[in-house]
Amino acid sequence: MSIGNSPEDARPSLEDDGPSIGRTLQQARTDAGLTVDEVSTSTRVRVPIVQAIEQDDFSRCGGDVYARGHIRTLARAVGLDPDPLVARYDAEHGGRPSPTPAAPLFEAERIRPERRRPNWTAAMVAAIVAVIGFVGFTLFGGSDGTNGTKQVAEGSSPERNSPKPSPAKPVAPKPDASESAIAAVPQDKVTVKLTAVDDKSWISAKSANGKLLFDGLLLAGESKTFQDDERLDLILGNAGAIELFVNGKKIEDRFENGQVERLSYAKGDPEAG
Repeated sequence: MSIGNSPEDARPSLEDDGPSIGRTLQQARTDAGLTVDEVSTSTRVRVPIVQAIEQDDFSRCGGDVYARGHIRTLARAVGLDPDPLVARYDAEHGGRPSPTPAAPLFEAERIRPERRRPNWTAAMVAAIVAVIGFVGFTLFGGSDGTNGTKQVAEGSSPERNSPKPSPAKPVAPKPDASESAIAAVPQDKVTVKLTAVDDKSWISAKSANGKLLFDGLLLAGESKTFQDDERLDLILGNAGAIELFVNGKKIEDRFENGQVERLSYAKGDPEAG
């Protein structure tokens, strides 16, 4: 009497003469009882890309960096160790390339809140009131000019004769830092700032005319800012590690680590519409 194999024993081998990467992922998905739509929903990788990868067609991934990210994401979703699959992909596609250095393209300056200017209006009002009070006291302080001059010469009590300054006008409260940052962003452009918070991420940024602004690795703690007149198209290879500001406003979407996100932003409020 023979003993049946466990699902783990039935999964395809990753040896060189074993099934391909796409076939391995497809077989593991079938063994796990998952459909392509279910895998797409759980990983947020589009159905056509999942189907193409299972056919060993990586041309729709957008490059080697994103192909590796998709392989890792799909492998975890169907219960496989992603490292052997990624190593096999590198071996079949010429090895892992070095990160692309940042191109010396336009990078917007950090947005700083505008300094509050001195309230010269209130100071001028107080000075004018003081002058008018002094002139009035000189003209009407005594019965005649001589008496008034005498009182001034002899000295009168400052507490009794000095005019009280007019109270200064209330100063408007300083705007919140985020509001100042949004106000300082050029309204006729789209500005995006990316920060790798606690892990590295592969990112790509293109302008509206398709010009590549950046394609490379953003290490933990590093930031990049991009700007265009119409639109910015982004690809985030490890979206969960990225803090994203668009037109001075923080995007609150919570992405998962290892997840690939394709985003586009235009001018104005990124959450409007």
